[in-house]
Order: sequence, then C-alpha cells, then structure tokens
Amino acid sequence: MENLQLLAMIQAYTGVGIGLIIGLGAAGACVGIGIMCASFLEGAARQPEMIPALQGKVFLLLGLIDASFIIGVGLAMMFAFANPLLAVVAQ
Repeated sequence: MENLQLLAMIQAYTGVGIGLIIGLGAAGACVGIGIMCASFLEGAARQPEMIPALQGKVFLLLGLIDASFIIGVGLAMMFAFANPLLAVVAQ
C-alpha cells in the first residue's frame, strides 16, 4: 500500500474511533447521572433530614461523572486535530 492510502485508512479509522469515544462516553455519562439522581431522590424520600448531607455527595459525584466524559472528548479532539498515528506513516 502506498502512503496516501495508509493515511486515508488511518484517518477513516480514527474518525470511527472518535465517534465511538464521544458517543459511548455520552451514553455512559447519561446513564450514570440518571442512576445517581434516582438514588439521591430515593434516599431523600426515605430520610428527608439527610438531604443536605446527600446533596453535597451527589454534586461531587455528578461532577466526576461529567469530568470523565469531558476527558474522553479531550482525547477524541487530540486524535482529531493532532493525530499521533499519522506521524508514523508520514515518514
């Protein structure tokens, strides 16, 4: 295979990988946030006096769930705009 075909294949597979990273990351974050909010509402309904203590923990965990998705988006953007795999073939 010549270099142009290899570059095109790498870019195509990278595009598929980027779509999977962002799509599955978003789906996982949505499911995680849904489970977390459902657990918080269930705990708050059982013991209303614990709402302030639970609320702080829920906000912390929601931030961590969102952070994992944002890290995935950052990695996907790295592969989209500064793909280290292309440097191997370009030599």
